[in-house]
Amino acid sequence: MKARLSRPSPRMVRALALAVLVTQVLISVTGTIVRVTGSGLGCPTWPQCFPGSMVPVSHAEIAPLHQAIEFGNRLLTFVVGIAAIACFLAAWRSRPRRPRLVRLALVMPLGVVAQAIIGGITVLVDLQWWSVSLHFLASAVLVWLAAILVKTASEGDDKPMLVITRTMQRLLVALSAVTFVMLFAGTLVTAAGPHAGDAATPRLDVPVETIARVHSMSTMAYVLLLAVFGVWLRSARPTKALLKAYSAACAVVLLQGAIGYTQYALGVPEPLVVAHVLGAMLVVVATSWLWCESRYRGPLPQQKQAEPAAS
Repeated sequence: MKARLSRPSPRMVRALALAVLVTQVLISVTGTIVRVTGSGLGCPTWPQCFPGSMVPVSHAEIAPLHQAIEFGNRLLTFVVGIAAIACFLAAWRSRPRRPRLVRLALVMPLGVVAQAIIGGITVLVDLQWWSVSLHFLASAVLVWLAAILVKTASEGDDKPMLVITRTMQRLLVALSAVTFVMLFAGTLVTAAGPHAGDAATPRLDVPVETIARVHSMSTMAYVLLLAVFGVWLRSARPTKALLKAYSAACAVVLLQGAIGYTQYALGVPEPLVVAHVLGAMLVVVATSWLWCESRYRGPLPQQKQAEPAAS
């Protein structure tokens, strides 16, 4: 008797989707560690680490620590890729097959490939600020989509029904747009500041103070929009899930603002820069979660019974 492989359960699909989200956030943070330690060229070539070698080799001009940090970040890409592929395969093999879930899951491994290419370009152009900014923003998009993937694995496939008013939905669109502006301005602050790479890395030729003000203003705009949304939310009879998502967004953005102002006042110490990037990714997750909870897609489809074993 030859038994068929059992179909992945909804719980397994959700767990794999969560693994995708966590690894996407994690590699964004480790990428920041690469940048603030000046390790971006610890592996000076791509896809190889050194010419003729996929792994670090002794080099008089490159510190072993920088090699280890950059190579470790590259290795983490494989972990992210494995989680993404596993989630896609689980979504594909689930029954009933859910096209929206499969499409979102497919984006994840494709995104890992795209990020690997962008990362390679970043190395080949010697960490030019625009390439580093693009690399980070692509990660933010993948984190946003991964958060939606987690929610999709936990809900139905009905046509989305708003649980808020149309005006509040427009406010969420504005909030999402401001989130992107906030992240983009943050990458420019980094590009013009001391943590754009090692000492030889070209900086963005704009005063840091100017870009920091734009970044700060976009953060205040986010807080203002979130506050207005909260006022309207009180009279909208929100679901418990929506209230949790809103509370999470408020807590994360306030913490992120506190970290941002503290790091600026202290001269952007490296640990706080890393914490700030982690906070930025959590803001993306919270905003995406808020977006997802503003609509209802029905209950999770019932899983089909396992097929009988084949002879």
